[in-house]
Amino acid sequence: MRQEDDDVMRNTTRITNRPRRRAARAVAVGLTATLATALLGACSSDDDGGGGDDENITLRVGVFGQFGYQEAGLYDEYMEANPNITIEQDSTTENADYIAQLRTRLGQNSGLADIQAIEVGNIAEMTSELSPRWVDFNEYDVDTSHFVPWKVDQATDADGRVIGLGTDIGPTGICYRTDYFEQAGLPTESEAVSELFAGGWEDYIAVGEDFAANAPDDVAYLDSAGGMFNAVVSAFEERYTNEAGEVIYQESEGVQTAWDLSLQVADAGLTDQQQQFSPEWERALANGAFATLPACPAWMLTTIQSHAGDAGAGLWSMARSPEPSNWGGSFIGVTDASEHKEEAVALAEWLTAPEQQAKIFANAGNFPSSATAQETEDVQNATNEYFPGVQIGQILSTAAAEIPSTPIGPNDQIIQESITNGLVTVEQQGNDPDSAWEDVVSALDNALAE
Repeated sequence: MRQEDDDVMRNTTRITNRPRRRAARAVAVGLTATLATALLGACSSDDDGGGGDDENITLRVGVFGQFGYQEAGLYDEYMEANPNITIEQDSTTENADYIAQLRTRLGQNSGLADIQAIEVGNIAEMTSELSPRWVDFNEYDVDTSHFVPWKVDQATDADGRVIGLGTDIGPTGICYRTDYFEQAGLPTESEAVSELFAGGWEDYIAVGEDFAANAPDDVAYLDSAGGMFNAVVSAFEERYTNEAGEVIYQESEGVQTAWDLSLQVADAGLTDQQQQFSPEWERALANGAFATLPACPAWMLTTIQSHAGDAGAGLWSMARSPEPSNWGGSFIGVTDASEHKEEAVALAEWLTAPEQQAKIFANAGNFPSSATAQETEDVQNATNEYFPGVQIGQILSTAAAEIPSTPIGPNDQIIQESITNGLVTVEQQGNDPDSAWEDVVSALDNALAE
């Protein structure tokens, strides 16, 4: 943040800064996108429901990790246009800690901020039993037409109430090391590598077999079977839960396809046998132990840069995924307990408007959930200095247009974690795949019965 911005924040807001999450919401250093001034024009008090001139209002915003509002100067901008509004933000490091506290406070309907963030993995429970604790944005005539439709669907409950506005999404590409590809005799330019993968995940695996035959002996093609599973399954319309809310992972074509392909890369010795986001995985990334990440959304670029550091600068690139999917994303909602619902809704709508989403992408790397923002030249033409010569914005915007609308259930995270843990036992412990699957089913039977 610029010094003058910091001074303004110190005088007008209370920002509680805690350590940031390692992955999904760290600031994306080096993202360049020159945003048009017209997109970022200040709003008026009348337009934004800032309250009457004689009424001073404090709005509290609760988030986890890094949402980019403070870093992009959006709170300052909003308060300058609405002098009677003071914004206070509290950010918790990990979503696991944040959501546990949020569940408790929603259950008690007390201790809540006016605006609270919701991770996509938790949106199903918020639109079901906890839905009454949230304001329905439909009642305030909030414009949701600029969001990608499936993002609005995810935040809509069974009665048609929209309880969350999309902040970002996670369209995926494939990240790869150009130096390792060159050593293996493979193309290194983004477009050429994209063509290698264009036929589907089978092509990606075939490239891996060529890579393994010619690459340095101590470099694996990809990080993990679990990473492969996530990349493949996330492109299917049905994964773990169907439209009726039923758990269907055992019959899911997406799960079966992803499981089989993950076993294939593991059996072929193409993986580094890691568990994603473990300390060992982070060290492997830092040490250049693998050449590709098969699911690489915008926020993963920050993870790569954070762990690979200066030694990895200019060595990583991004190609199009053969079957793009979504990994990550969040919402913000207004709590029913808020004493300033109208003003909180106005702020939430403004923070998630296309203009602000474009600015956050430029400053923090969170890819817009607004289709209108995605279409701007500033987003489409965005690049990243750490990944030289790669049209990051174009790759991710193209991927975003192909993401399927997928039902999300409250148990999806538990199911995926159990499956990827099963793959870890195959890779690291030599467990028989059939036995590993039986263990997954048994563990989930117990977990989902609780």
